[in-house]
Amino acid sequence: MKAQATRKRPLLPALRSRNYQLFFAGQGISLIGSWMTQIATIWLVYGLTNSPFMLGIVGFTSQIPSFFLTPFGGLFVDRFSRHRTIIATQILAMIQSLALAVLTFTGMIQIWHIIALSLFQGFINAFDAPARQAFVPELVERRDDLANAIAINSTMFNGARLVGPAIGGLLIARVGTAYCFLIDGLSYIAVIIALLAMKIKPWRTTVTNDNPLQRIKEGFVYAFGFPPIRSILLLSALVSFFGMQYTILVPVFAEEILKGGAETLGFLMAASGVGALAGGIYLATRQTVVGLGRLIVLGPAVLGIGLIFFALSRLLPLSLLTMLFIGLGTIIQIASGNTVLQTIVEEDKRGRVMSLYTMSFLGTIPIGNLVAGALARQIGAPFTLIIDGIICILGSVYFSRQLPALRQLVHPIFVEKGILSSVKH
Repeated sequence: MKAQATRKRPLLPALRSRNYQLFFAGQGISLIGSWMTQIATIWLVYGLTNSPFMLGIVGFTSQIPSFFLTPFGGLFVDRFSRHRTIIATQILAMIQSLALAVLTFTGMIQIWHIIALSLFQGFINAFDAPARQAFVPELVERRDDLANAIAINSTMFNGARLVGPAIGGLLIARVGTAYCFLIDGLSYIAVIIALLAMKIKPWRTTVTNDNPLQRIKEGFVYAFGFPPIRSILLLSALVSFFGMQYTILVPVFAEEILKGGAETLGFLMAASGVGALAGGIYLATRQTVVGLGRLIVLGPAVLGIGLIFFALSRLLPLSLLTMLFIGLGTIIQIASGNTVLQTIVEEDKRGRVMSLYTMSFLGTIPIGNLVAGALARQIGAPFTLIIDGIICILGSVYFSRQLPALRQLVHPIFVEKGILSSVKH
């Protein structure tokens, strides 16, 4: 009977849910715009300053609010409607992108404008990211479809990561960065319409007299007191701090090392998107969460190897090939870790734990960006990425040694949820 049920299960079961279909459609359009804005922003900053350090500063300001405010965002989404929270954050993000467009079209844009608006986007993300992570279980009608929904999210994100930078690079070269910001701002309309069209169960407001800081502390104690959650958070932090530094140094490689322009930057970012999309498709077609532990520790090793060879490459075809591995390694670690966390976390602490995950992933990126900008100024971008790659590989080796003990702790949870029915795993 079990085998028969498995055969009847659709390839992408999460898309059976109407709310998830709407989410998928709206986000698919908007994420392309977001990636266009990201590539346009770093190209604009580099054009205004010609400074790797300023790339690091802008990257820092766009993400640092996530480090400090995401725990409060997690507490917020554990107590209030995640649906309404996301609608509000999307409206604010639309305003941010349109402001960038207006300033760029009028020729008034200055580096301080970009820093201020990046900081504003960081504040939005501090609430949007944990709300989005915790909202996914509400979108699927069957609990068994959750892992597939998370994997499709990753595939959608990286499909946009493939298409967005490629379109962005071409638009920047043809008509300038302002059009990237404008298209991104308008793309949020699709998300907002999709969110308003959803039929979501009324949110039960949690009334509690607990001190908010005490509730946040409770989330920290729970997450870091359980080794599997703690290990995923720490590995994600390591990958984000070191492995994601390449994102703000790519313009240096595109222009100074590979002697290209905006189109070269777009192709490099799109190549990492191809690798990430391939990894996302593989994860989306997996039928079970079992076995993701191996992928969580494999991802940083693949990422590290890709970073080292990318740093050493002086040929565009080879650089594009290495970017495939960078994207593949990144998505394997991020999506697998997300799926396992969403599976093992207790429901009443989901928002706070996912805020910690967001903090470990997005919150450490700004500090890594700042370090990358400073290091690249001192020792050059290639040596900076070689160091990053070596650290990612060492992190993978270390956490792989913890894997057997972590499996023993997760096994009872999988049995309780019906994911595993025997001691063998």
